Amino acid sequence: MTSQTTRELLKRAEPDLTRAERQLCATLLHNYPMSGLGSITRLAEKAGVSTPTVVRMVQKLGFSGFPAFQAALRDELEAQISGPIAKHESWAGQAPEEHLLNRFTESVIGNIRQTLAQIDPARFDEVAALLADGGRRLFVTGGRITRTLAEYLFMHLQVIRPGVSLVPATSNAWPHAMLDMGEGDVLVVFDVRRYENTALKMAKLASKRGLKVVLITDQWQSPVAKHAACTFNCRIEAPSAWDSMVVVMLFCETLVAAVENRTWERTKARMSELEELFDATRIFRKFV
Repeated sequence: MTSQTTRELLKRAEPDLTRAERQLCATLLHNYPMSGLGSITRLAEKAGVSTPTVVRMVQKLGFSGFPAFQAALRDELEAQISGPIAKHESWAGQAPEEHLLNRFTESVIGNIRQTLAQIDPARFDEVAALLADGGRRLFVTGGRITRTLAEYLFMHLQVIRPGVSLVPATSNAWPHAMLDMGEGDVLVVFDVRRYENTALKMAKLASKRGLKVVLITDQWQSPVAKHAACTFNCRIEAPSAWDSMVVVMLFCETLVAAVENRTWERTKARMSELEELFDATRIFRKFV
């Protein structure tokens, strides 16, 4: 459940690779994982390296050879497109006797640890600064499963700062939101397996309009990454027919806290005004 993806192995090994191996690594990551599923000769030609270089590099990653490397890529590709039934079957037959409460919790804890190990704090701070910049309009969108996460992030950021919009992912609605998107604005996209075409189309068009696209995705990585200025990979596997969004929510809430800290004086004034509106409308019950 918590093993590294081949993409993660490639990125971790990259600083220690030779020049030729780095060329090969860049070729593999450019159209991952499809770039590694052809013949070893074709991959070597495309990267401008020798076939022995391909063999040496995959062995550096921990694979016995190119066939084992390709088998891992095929497993990851299958995982990306698998539905709830296939996910349930993949873990149910190997489930230990330990209670599901414990197994699920351990899985989530492992997901948190591995996700945090992969996130660059400087990159995180850079994105927090982008979201806190009141001079940029901010748009947030999600898909079938991640829509609730997008709404959660939107609700908090809307209190923290002005100029935040939630973009519906329905095909007949999101192009209208695109009319208000301009160069320098930010689009936050949530997209996890099975990746949605709407997210990809929206991100591609937003990037062409000069927006900075921030992608929050899973360990296998949504195709939206091709158009994103910054991508955060959160691990989502769990002993269930459904993926776990715990780490994505953790990341989301941490991002909210980081933006709030950067804009506290402005945010405090907005919060105070909002509380007055709540009192005036009696939305919340008071016991004293």
